[in-house]
Amino acid sequence: MEVVNALGRRKAAVARIFVNEGTGNITINKRELSTYFPSSILQFVVKQPLTTLGVA
Repeated sequence: MEVVNALGRRKAAVARIFVNEGTGNITINKRELSTYFPSSILQFVVKQPLTTLGVA
């Protein structure tokens, strides 16, 4: 699988995402998902699109 990248902008903020095939670990700003989002609700929100697509 190739690396897929996307860019989102709103006002002065810029969000970049790079998705590639891997082990299933989610890393945000070089930190694990559970460290970046300690709340299980926020982790659920991050994982929800992947679960909807069936690639979680």
